Amino acid sequence: MQWSTTRFQIDLSAPRVMGIVNVTPDSFSDGGRHADAPAALRHCERLLKEGADILDIGGESTRPGSPPVPLAEELARVLPVLREAVRLGVPVSVDTYKPGVMQAALDLGADIVNDVWALRQPGAAEAVARHGACGVCLMHMHGDPRTMQSAPMAGDAVPQVLLFLEQSAQNLRRLEVEKTRIVLDPGIGFGKTVAQNFALLARQDELLAAGYPLLAGWSRKSSIGAALQGDAPVPPAAAERVAGSVAAALMAVERGARIVRVHDVRDTVQALAVWRQVRAQARR
Repeated sequence: MQWSTTRFQIDLSAPRVMGIVNVTPDSFSDGGRHADAPAALRHCERLLKEGADILDIGGESTRPGSPPVPLAEELARVLPVLREAVRLGVPVSVDTYKPGVMQAALDLGADIVNDVWALRQPGAAEAVARHGACGVCLMHMHGDPRTMQSAPMAGDAVPQVLLFLEQSAQNLRRLEVEKTRIVLDPGIGFGKTVAQNFALLARQDELLAAGYPLLAGWSRKSSIGAALQGDAPVPPAAAERVAGSVAAALMAVERGARIVRVHDVRDTVQALAVWRQVRAQARR
């Protein structure tokens, strides 16, 4: 199984680690730490040393309640980082829902468009289809970042997410985008309750019925915080959810995810190394 992208055929026979690079002042986890281009590029280089296979660069926070960022501001944040990141010798993803950012990033040589809106914004699907080679990740989101947690989805999330992802992929295929370019993401935390998020993990194998590789993004999410809270008055801060995030990433891989999107690359890579050893022995 391979993910076809602009410059790379990404081998998904083994799970791949996508390192998160937030070029934002207000990300829920690390906002402001990499908000200028030099800091973001240093972070890219550190993630690669820690074992990241893919870099995912974003200039707009999608945390619950976050306001939209104007196009010009997002471009100013992202493009200086992308311009240098594409020289690092690994696939580079741009995390955006704006067609203008997609096009500018692809013009610079970005390999993947990672869209929390699953290309539902006007012109987004056409930008990806017109490029003809980039990879794309389509994510499920209920509502929008400003309202999604105040009015989360109702009922059994698994079949609803599966149907949405299948339809999103089919819509893109109608624009003659090859199947090998498409990866799906169930959108953990995007308009879903804690129970729904963990149901999506427990029953993740049902999402494989769509016939596309899955990306899982559990890193430091509020559901991890809820699971770790116990009797404490508040959940642990995002940066204190590393062990829980790694556990969720491993369970996602065990249930068929081919890419895990993470903040904590080194810890995830080490956990996957142990997982691979166990798998190798189990096959003997």
